[in-house]
Amino acid sequence: MTTTGNSANHDATVLPTDKSGAFVRPVSSFRSVIVKGGQYEPEKGRYHLYINYGCPWAGRTLIVRKLKGLEDVIDVTVLSPRQFDRQGWAFADIDDYPLTEKDPLFGAKRLSEIYFKAEPNYAGRYTVPLLFDKKTNTIVNNESSEIIRIFNTAFNEILPAEKAALDLYPERLRAEIDEINSWVYDTVNNGVYRAGFATSQQAYEEAVTKLFESLDRLEKVLEGKDYLVGDTLTEADVRLFTTIVRFDVAYFTVFKCNIRTIRDGYPAIHLWLRKLYWNNPAFKDTTHFDHIKQGYYTMPSLNPHKIVALGMVPNILSL
Repeated sequence: MTTTGNSANHDATVLPTDKSGAFVRPVSSFRSVIVKGGQYEPEKGRYHLYINYGCPWAGRTLIVRKLKGLEDVIDVTVLSPRQFDRQGWAFADIDDYPLTEKDPLFGAKRLSEIYFKAEPNYAGRYTVPLLFDKKTNTIVNNESSEIIRIFNTAFNEILPAEKAALDLYPERLRAEIDEINSWVYDTVNNGVYRAGFATSQQAYEEAVTKLFESLDRLEKVLEGKDYLVGDTLTEADVRLFTTIVRFDVAYFTVFKCNIRTIRDGYPAIHLWLRKLYWNNPAFKDTTHFDHIKQGYYTMPSLNPHKIVALGMVPNILSL
């Protein structure tokens, strides 16, 4: 099974590297879809999304959920952004961090318990986002790139016309979206992790060099533009946004991606980021900088004293 690996459990102690010291993202385990006439039918109130606000992969699903008007269709539970052990993210029973919630379905204390509900012999990682089917008590999907496409189309028949009409993966732009998603995922979305979780100097330098080469490329793509592909908001923007909005406040420091900041080194990317954040509530309302900082600065393998940096100040600049 192949994957773009767009889910995360951030503790580097459980993330593998190859012989060169390069981080290798594990495969997502649950890959079903919601489709009319299929095993998982599009129904209001049937599905539940588990996320934490620190995770960029989970952030994608929250943005698309809000863009498509799915707040009353798919429930969400927020886990703590702080990583405690290998049993997965904690619910509020264990860590009552602001906005963190208790599990409303099973009273679980950790996300691992939800995975075991779906598969008692599950031996993978306990990642977010996780899309759960309350009718059959199983996991539909835990791959963010697939969940956002499910949200984009699966529920259109039960949504208001204006929300159903929004298409983040339009047919006319799919080839271009797929092309940009491919290299942005490899060198930027996952590239920051390849830099941060590298265990050799060579692996780190290779990853961070490719990362900034791609940021240079994105800067040229976005010059004079509000969106990455065509003249409209697409999933390519959503997928990039959740990495870029975390860059200056977390990756620059914790992951040693410190050649340039976005705000001082990439004016076109920076303007694109701020326009999405300040002009579209789906981006602003799903971004919680305190959770982002807690999520990255409390990784014991990278920051054993778990001291959370105060910067950037402000977290994001105004337009």
